[in-house]
Amino acid sequence: MRFNPMKNLPALALGVALPLFAPSEVSGQGRIILPEGSVLVVRTMSPLESSTARVGQTFETTIEETVGIDNYVVIPSGSRIRGVVTFAQPATRQQSGVIEVDFNRLVLSDGTSLTIDGRLTSLDSAERRQIESDPNARVLLVGGRGGIGAAIAGAGSTRSSSSSILGALGGLLSEGRNVSVPSGTPLAVELEQGITLRGRSRLAGNDNSTIFTAAERIRAAQQALARLNYYRGPITGQLDDATRRALFEYQLDQRIRGTGNLDMRTARALGLNLGGDLTGMALSIEDASTLRRNAQSIVGRQRLELGLTTSGRLAANRAYTQGDIELWFALSAFADNASLYESLIRTGNSTDATVLAGRALVASARRVDTALQTSRASNLLRNSWTTIRNQISGLDAQYSFVN
Repeated sequence: MRFNPMKNLPALALGVALPLFAPSEVSGQGRIILPEGSVLVVRTMSPLESSTARVGQTFETTIEETVGIDNYVVIPSGSRIRGVVTFAQPATRQQSGVIEVDFNRLVLSDGTSLTIDGRLTSLDSAERRQIESDPNARVLLVGGRGGIGAAIAGAGSTRSSSSSILGALGGLLSEGRNVSVPSGTPLAVELEQGITLRGRSRLAGNDNSTIFTAAERIRAAQQALARLNYYRGPITGQLDDATRRALFEYQLDQRIRGTGNLDMRTARALGLNLGGDLTGMALSIEDASTLRRNAQSIVGRQRLELGLTTSGRLAANRAYTQGDIELWFALSAFADNASLYESLIRTGNSTDATVLAGRALVASARRVDTALQTSRASNLLRNSWTTIRNQISGLDAQYSFVN
């Protein structure tokens, strides 16, 4: 994968992990569940060193970005998650230091304290896959490796003895260096059990920290991921492990922080309708990019058919029709509009604007359709345009029925 958000972190490694528990039920009016499997990114507030760490030692981390569920803030920025050291081994000349941590308490910014069941995970693609390949293994920090978890190893079950844990890590301990986690290091905390939180203020419509959990949103994400060949399971609307894995892989390919959450950035990239005042569809970033390339390609094809020079000069010895020129103008405008549309999809923060842009793009395509009727375009160019029309047909329910 191209994206590694942890690549500049100190030399550490993870070794792997703990069973999952069923999420709690929603209870009480205004209560919202942050489901099992959700990943929260925190930063350490003090150093953590295997040379001095002791079992039972606690440490604090802070959540920098407000966490929202659907339309409501549930964890304000500045809230803290408490970690606790559950295994510690200092480095020797022969063995690297090792630390295992769990996360057991969430303290909201207003002082509300909640018990949680969280484990360390990774935002790195290779490490995350290895963690998920063995849900019964333990995740540990190992000194002397490249990255926060550049190497992952099964380290036995939660009941394994200290010698069994170290034995399972094997060659990962050969560096003989201590774990060193500086203050301010980002860590990823995966909830092993859902937590029920109170909905607070409404989120702004463009809040990137929003996590979507509603069934219709998950169902739409599954459909989009399936079209892009990331998800091969049934369309259930349930945020299960297979859906989270598909989201994680898609996020890494799109250079979005890989959490496996269906957050606002990912939903926009997938082209999901996020419930603005207007109803309509949007292309995913990948599809918008493909459309832009295809539009530029078809303009290049027509330039060849018209005998245009690179400077736009027409052939002096050729007779042109009104339809030929109108198609050139219409296709050139459509290619420009497709490029603008891609930019808006990549950077826009307004659902309504993406819907309106899609409608404008279809209107531009209709002008190409009209020009084609009187032009002398080749069958190859017409077939290429049919491909483009199919790409944008989902932006307007009526457009797919135009002949």
